[in-house]
Amino acid sequence: MKREPKGFSPNPYPYHHELELEISDVTNLGVGIGRDQDWVIQVPYCWPGERVKARVFRNHSNYSEADLLEVLTSSPDRTEPVCKLYGSCGGCQYQGATYEAQLKWKRQQVENSLVRLGGLSVKVEPVIPSPKPYGYRSKLTPHFQGGRQGRELNIGFLRQGSRRALIDVEACPIATDAINEALPAARDELRNAPKRKRGGTLLLREVIEGVVTDPKKLVSEKVGGLIFHFKAGEFFQNNPFVLPLLVEHVVQQSKTDEISLLVDAYCGGGLFGLSAASRFKKIVGIEISREGFEGARTNARINQIDNAQFFLGDASSIFDELKGISEPAALVIDPPRRGCDPDFLRQAIEFGPQRIVYVSCEPATQARDSQILLEAGYQPILAQPFDLFPQTRHVENVLTLVR
Repeated sequence: MKREPKGFSPNPYPYHHELELEISDVTNLGVGIGRDQDWVIQVPYCWPGERVKARVFRNHSNYSEADLLEVLTSSPDRTEPVCKLYGSCGGCQYQGATYEAQLKWKRQQVENSLVRLGGLSVKVEPVIPSPKPYGYRSKLTPHFQGGRQGRELNIGFLRQGSRRALIDVEACPIATDAINEALPAARDELRNAPKRKRGGTLLLREVIEGVVTDPKKLVSEKVGGLIFHFKAGEFFQNNPFVLPLLVEHVVQQSKTDEISLLVDAYCGGGLFGLSAASRFKKIVGIEISREGFEGARTNARINQIDNAQFFLGDASSIFDELKGISEPAALVIDPPRRGCDPDFLRQAIEFGPQRIVYVSCEPATQARDSQILLEAGYQPILAQPFDLFPQTRHVENVLTLVR
């Protein structure tokens, strides 16, 4: 038996204890859930309805983690993965399941966060699928660790279950064809570099200009009928096949006959605000990053949009420029994964938009923030998830609230 690692807790199972489990559900991290009597055991790469053999490698205070050893009874949702590294690479949790099953579980994930955890009374619509379940990702960022010249160098992603070890990735089936064509040369250039860094991240981003590897290069992407400029290393949604559908939904949810003003908070380069400009009398974008603020103004000029105004504000005074505005307004929120700062929510409530359209890559923090909005008199009317990242556990959700 392999020696147990330092700090291993032997309760309730010894290290590498094997057991058979019925899988009843998947977590929001894309991991199967089984139970040994009342004790929860999480096992990756297995699906509801399956019976599996698993081996425990970590015990927590209220659940255990185990490796999947064998699938004894398969689910009809199980399918053959496209990638030979599936199960070793930690990048894709769902590649061994049909795409229909992935969409079903992601809808359940949003429901669990909003309805069960957040207590919101709202219907969660079926997930809008990606037109391409593979070959969709327009940005790839393989990692590497330092080493001596001539020594084998892994360039890829974290190994499943590891926080440090990398698995070498020669090609990634969820990346676009152009990125996979450019990847071998980028890997060779790094391996043959005369001076190798201690570690870092490669960038391959497919944009209008082609596949770009310099994170500081100014690049462009077309969404709908608009062109957006940004630096290649900056955040910009990297599924261009479903992104126009997401943007159109946000714009539609923001507009009513009475609303003439759209406020785009966390506006970045102005994606939502500028995309909505033709349907509103005025667009106001607010951004706390100077780089994003300058990018939004540039994108307004490029697209000859003259009814959009952008402000640079800090978290404590982000709505100061809007004081005194009394016309009916909608507010679009697209915060980082950690959600909104409480002070931001307080200011948003004081501003008092008629509609709030909350875009989130983390439904759990979206549910938490929405509880604050509910207490202030807002009610959710629609939850629409989008699958920006097929084959992975990630899901984007758009929640519409009205006052």
